[in-house]
Amino acid sequence: HIVFHVKYPYNLGRYTLEDFQLMPQTIGPVILDLMGLEITPEERELLQHPLAGGVILFARNYESPSQISQLCSTIREITPFILIAVDQEGGRVQRFKEGLITLPSMREIGEVYQDSHEKGLRFAYSSGWLMAAELLALGVDLSFAPVLDLDKGWNTVIGDRSFAASPAAVMALGEAVIQGMHAAGMAATGKHFPGHGSVKSDSHLELPVDLRQFTEIFQQDMQPFSQMISAGIDALMPAHILFSEVDDKPVGFSRYWLQEILRKKLNFSGIIFSDDLNMAGAEFAGNYFSRAEAALAAGCDMILICNNRPGAIEIMDHLSEKYRLSFDKFKRLKGKFSYDLNTLHASSAWKNNFNQYRKVYGNQ
Repeated sequence: HIVFHVKYPYNLGRYTLEDFQLMPQTIGPVILDLMGLEITPEERELLQHPLAGGVILFARNYESPSQISQLCSTIREITPFILIAVDQEGGRVQRFKEGLITLPSMREIGEVYQDSHEKGLRFAYSSGWLMAAELLALGVDLSFAPVLDLDKGWNTVIGDRSFAASPAAVMALGEAVIQGMHAAGMAATGKHFPGHGSVKSDSHLELPVDLRQFTEIFQQDMQPFSQMISAGIDALMPAHILFSEVDDKPVGFSRYWLQEILRKKLNFSGIIFSDDLNMAGAEFAGNYFSRAEAALAAGCDMILICNNRPGAIEIMDHLSEKYRLSFDKFKRLKGKFSYDLNTLHASSAWKNNFNQYRKVYGNQ
């Protein structure tokens, strides 16, 4: 009975030969959330559902590095090949804080870049590397980052989550963050395609409508996404925005945006995540099952349903298994785990990147 030891921290990856032989051909498309610091019996059952492909963690799930490592370990004991993700962008969107590095907002990185392009790019790279390396050391596969929206000064939900108003600055800094994440062993997810910064409304609360023509959107907001696709970004997340002069459906439910533009025009071959289907901007598509089916039929590969357990159950009860994702495509999202947190912090790679980060962000 051969046992393989994969480099997961805290005993996350102990696979038998049978495990390798039974690696799934496909993976479920639904990414679920958890209520607290430990997994409930209901959540254990949901994680074992054939449509479950991922878990997104929030601040409510985090108490300390050791606790989140144990939670990730327990998740993988229940379902070994699941994706564990979090929004760990930095600034006001950093779900895990206690015991971890304080990450700058995208705007703070952009402000450094304005003063010195070289310094800003080093800061962006080191911030991406440090963020990814710590999460991987805790057992988390993926952070939904970086934000590639332009900061037009209109949208408060984006605001300091954006690097800058300039497409050129967002492209340069976004690519540096992605390079840092990749070097640490983490895939990158750009959001919110084709750009959320040019509307005033918050898609968490209502469906924003953008009245611009496609040419203007393409020449401005879409440029960072186009550039990151050329640079090899792994995944993208579309916005819950209706570009009424382009298509009659919000982007995340639109075959035109996801198939004709993203897949064909921009040649994107990676994973498309829906934004959270519990957001008000997704109400366009009807009940929760209808939202899930519409997003997947339009071209999303995986869908998020957060902070609404009845909605998640509705989706799991009714969604067809035909939407399961190829495991070969899915596996590019899986983290490359090399360290536990103590070993990471003692490594030369950590010290080098932390020194670059500390030169700019030393008082944080």
